[in-house]
Amino acid sequence: MKRTTLFWIIAIVVTLISAFYQRVTGPTFPLSGKVVLDGKEIAYKLERSHSSSSNYFIEINTNDSSIHGTLYFRKFNTQNEFSQVNMTGGEILKAELPAQKRLEKLEYYIMLFKDQSSAKVPASENIIIRFKDDVPLVVLIPHIFAMFFAMMLSTRTGLEFFNKEPRYEKFGLWTVIVLFIGGFALGFAMNGLAFGDIWGGWPFGTDVTDNKTQIAFIVWFFAFYMIKKNKKPGWWAMLAALVMIIIYSIPHSL
Repeated sequence: MKRTTLFWIIAIVVTLISAFYQRVTGPTFPLSGKVVLDGKEIAYKLERSHSSSSNYFIEINTNDSSIHGTLYFRKFNTQNEFSQVNMTGGEILKAELPAQKRLEKLEYYIMLFKDQSSAKVPASENIIIRFKDDVPLVVLIPHIFAMFFAMMLSTRTGLEFFNKEPRYEKFGLWTVIVLFIGGFALGFAMNGLAFGDIWGGWPFGTDVTDNKTQIAFIVWFFAFYMIKKNKKPGWWAMLAALVMIIIYSIPHSL
């Protein structure tokens, strides 16, 4: 296998692992687990992010029509009393959380009952769900693609460190361009459509996701400048690629 082909395979694998990790971590990924009620395990999967255009319909399959449940919810970060909604549906218990305006959050949990037994879902802390406006697929898909394509290009540029005739400048330039398009041009559109604010990072806010993008771009922009100046280009390419991997290891939407 040619070294170039191997480098592309490594870059793609690293990107796919990063994409999977981002998909299953972070505070907006659905919370799943199991609770035990009357000696029986009941699985659940509950959302922590939802569209502001519709109520969130909750379903828990108990496979037992004698189990009934109650949904409790209130505005997040308030001392209000929890509102209660009795769940319906027999073996598949159903209830709905009312839609909220973008950026607003609800705190909720579910109590399941059977005879003299009860179980809280989830068993520990209550769930926080954040609402956001819908983002058209024409913006969402290119944004996601560009961010992970930038990750692949970044890794591929770093791997040029091990090439006999490295092409740092070519791959580095494309990394900077794609990262700018995905993180800023499309990122601004994403934030504006979903939350009504195109930028929540420094110096205007403390949003972790926006700050991650900003740090990644600054590091790569400076690395590309040093590569152009031929100031130990291999080390700068490798450093920038490692920074990108670290940044993409931080869960999304913290």
